[in-house]
Parts: sequence; structure tokens; C-alpha cells
Amino acid sequence: MFKVLVILAIFGLLVFLNPRGLFNPLASVFGKIAYPFKKFSYSVSYGTRDAGEFLFSIGQLKEENRRIIGENQRLLSENARLHDMERENAYLREQVGLLPREKFDLEAAFVVARDPQGLGNWLEIGKGSEHGIREGAAVIISDGIMIGRVQQTFSDRSMVMLLTNPKSAINIMVPKSGARGIANGEYGLDIIADSILQTDSVSVGDEIVTSGIGSDVPRGLFIGTVQEVRPSDDHLFQQAVVASPADVSDSEAVFVVKGMK
Repeated sequence: MFKVLVILAIFGLLVFLNPRGLFNPLASVFGKIAYPFKKFSYSVSYGTRDAGEFLFSIGQLKEENRRIIGENQRLLSENARLHDMERENAYLREQVGLLPREKFDLEAAFVVARDPQGLGNWLEIGKGSEHGIREGAAVIISDGIMIGRVQQTFSDRSMVMLLTNPKSAINIMVPKSGARGIANGEYGLDIIADSILQTDSVSVGDEIVTSGIGSDVPRGLFIGTVQEVRPSDDHLFQQAVVASPADVSDSEAVFVVKGMK
């Protein structure tokens, strides 16, 4: 078998080299026989190349499509962010126009979280100690309406205890009569002006403001209007149910009083 293969190899080589044209007839015959195979081989290789180029172009199109989709998503996100910033800036401009900025050094902050139980006990705002906010500082909204105090600060955020929180206690006064007391929260819903002397005058419709005594809270911040007057549980003092005009559940931003000007 080996000898046969060697002879065929030598014969094929002679036909290929074709010295002095001796094997022209045989070369022609072999060429005709091999032609269909060469044609088929060429077609297969050409088709494979076209298929490869086609698949490569599909891959390029997919990659370009992913890039375009990613760019569109980025632009949509950026557009939404800019619209939100524009709305926030418009909201702040509207609120700032109603604030007593000539009296107080204020720091604007957006609300980032609320009491999940909806009891009106606290808010979380997106600024903290790195913005000069201190614990105990008064927190107000438009028209200088006080809604609470900073209870705890972090570097970039703060917890605000609302006046409706049962643990809240703010010294207050009635400007009309000079009556004084302490405002506490009740069930996370109401504000109660307590510890008002029986001899002091307080009536429905009277305004209640901060007295500025014994805390970092400045005097004169508006808290609300008396809706009801009743005796305390021990009948030694008067209590006033105070209605705040502030809708804290709807407030997007607040202002922290950092000090007086």
C-alpha cells in the first residue's frame, strides 16, 4: 500500500511539474476532473466569507443599537433631572419670597423622608452639619411658620421633630395678651399650648408664636391660631388647641433657622 501511495505521489508531482509538456494531455484531463471540485470549494469559501461579513455586520449593528439605546436613556434621565431641578428651583424661589429673610440666616433643604406611619412625628431633610445645621434649630416654611426643630444631625442629613410629635416642647406666647405656655404635640396630629396660667387671657382666634425663651428657637415664629380653650387635666392651667396653617405632608422643602441676622 505504501508503494502505491509513493508511486501516485511521484506521478502526481510529474503531472504538476509537467517537464517539457509531456503530461499536457493528462494535466488537461485532471484539470477537467478537478474543476467541479475547485468551483465548489471556491463557492463554499466565498459563501463562508460573505456569511462571516454578514454576521460581523449584524454584531456591529447590535452594538450600535445598544449604544444608541444607552445614549437615549441617558438623555431622558438627564432631561428628567433638569426638569426636576427647574421645578425645585421655582418652588424655592416662590417660598423664599414669603420668608422673613431679612431677620434670619436660613438654610433651604428638601424633604427626603417622612414618618412612614403618617403620624406627623418627624421629617428627614437632605442637609446636615456640613451645611451649618445644628441640633435644636427651628425649622420653618413660608411666611415664617414653624413646623418643628432639628432633633439629630448627620454630615449630609438631619432629622426634624415636628411640633405635633408628643415629645416636642416649645416655649410659646400669645402676643395679644402676653400669656405664655409650652406647646406640645398630641398624638402626632394636634398642637396643644399647655401650662397657660388661669389668670392669663387666651381666646379662640388668638395667634400663638414662639417666645424665644430657653432654646435656640428665636422669638416671633408663627405656630398657629387658637381653635379651642379648655382647662388642663388638673384644672390648674389652661390649654389651647392650636391649628397650624402649614400642611407639612405637602411640603417639599423647609428652611432651617441657623441664626439671626
